[in-house]
Amino acid sequence: MKRIIRFKLNGEDMEEYVQDNLTMVDFLRKQMHLTGTKRGCEEGECGACTILLDGDAVDSCMMLAAEADGHEVVTIEGVMRNGVLHPLQKEFIDRWALQCGFCTPGMIMSALSLLNENPHPTEQEIRDGIAGNLCRCTGYAKIVEAIDAAAKVMAKEVAE
Repeated sequence: MKRIIRFKLNGEDMEEYVQDNLTMVDFLRKQMHLTGTKRGCEEGECGACTILLDGDAVDSCMMLAAEADGHEVVTIEGVMRNGVLHPLQKEFIDRWALQCGFCTPGMIMSALSLLNENPHPTEQEIRDGIAGNLCRCTGYAKIVEAIDAAAKVMAKEVAE
């Protein structure tokens, strides 16, 4: 069965038909053509499909698209503004916090949720904030460094 959902996606008001059993990750990738959200384990274990739902990090493989009705969804495509990388994106690049890149969108989305809630996290809070995201290439030291550096850049931007 199909239904209409109305929601905000990356800052834009949307109205879309969705199948009742369509997962959010498949909706984003197949229907909205936003392929930055990765389809990984499909069990809510790897974090590759992490998006923000009303500012909170959620695994889009564990959510039905219909559940977005009335909510705000942000994907990795919605993080950059006016052609300028978000500090998290820039620091991930500058600090070599990625290799294959498969986990990177989910890591950035989880980190963004963390920094929106806690702009000055400790190293342990950063590690806890990305605990649901797996990376098999880099290890986590560079990722934690990038998130910490981005937090400092973001705090400086707020202070200015």
